[in-house]
Amino acid sequence: MKEKTFVITGASSGIGEALALAYAARGNNLVLAARSKTELVRVAAECEKVGGKTLVVPTDVGDPEACKALMNAALEKFGSIDVLVNNAGVSMRAMFRDITDLTLFERLMKINYLGSVYCTHYALEHLIASKGLLVAISSLTGKTGVPSRTGYAASKHAMQGFFDSLRIEIMETGVDVLVASPGFVDSGIRMRALGTDGKARGGDDNGVEPGTMSLEECTSILTHAIDHREREVVMTSKAKIGLWLRMIAPRIVDEIALKAVRGKGA
Repeated sequence: MKEKTFVITGASSGIGEALALAYAARGNNLVLAARSKTELVRVAAECEKVGGKTLVVPTDVGDPEACKALMNAALEKFGSIDVLVNNAGVSMRAMFRDITDLTLFERLMKINYLGSVYCTHYALEHLIASKGLLVAISSLTGKTGVPSRTGYAASKHAMQGFFDSLRIEIMETGVDVLVASPGFVDSGIRMRALGTDGKARGGDDNGVEPGTMSLEECTSILTHAIDHREREVVMTSKAKIGLWLRMIAPRIVDEIALKAVRGKGA
């Protein structure tokens, strides 16, 4: 894709930042949204260095009016919206029985699920006009339960269901819907994962989890899927086998997942 307008939420770091840089290098317009203006300005400067045009719009996707203002700003600056990447998200790492602050579930749903709903609602008619592309950065936890990620998995299951249903509703409009389901990616999201008290765990998880995909590899897979307007992408053969095995031997998959989490001290 070239000379298109991308609106990317969660663009201040990780996957959102990497996608912005990848498409900026092709001469696209990037509308960068996240809560941190400072980080967005930094990403915008890097995008412009490689040939992109940018617009920084500090946005809390949990606020529907902020999402509306984001799309209005994109239209005012660039005149159209061709691709909306719903990437903003927050994770968690806490066993349900240990949780002391139940509001973390509201936060997860508001950012991961409702944030995508709000942004999509205000962008949809403009995407229909451009016959554009909706991208949902979901997770493998949107397809299968993961211990210590109950709230995160619930929000991603909701996200998956929403976009699968919406895809059918708009299939005759020319808008395509891509749901991407990464596993563990070295994106920095784990450093902001919520703990039992509803606060970010910060730097208490040292190192990179075994089997974690590099941000570069994840970005390469995503850009290929976006360029080809794919319907869905599960990023590794191991994940695909796991999802298949879950259909025929779900208890075995559950036991493997629980053992893996216990081994990490969650």
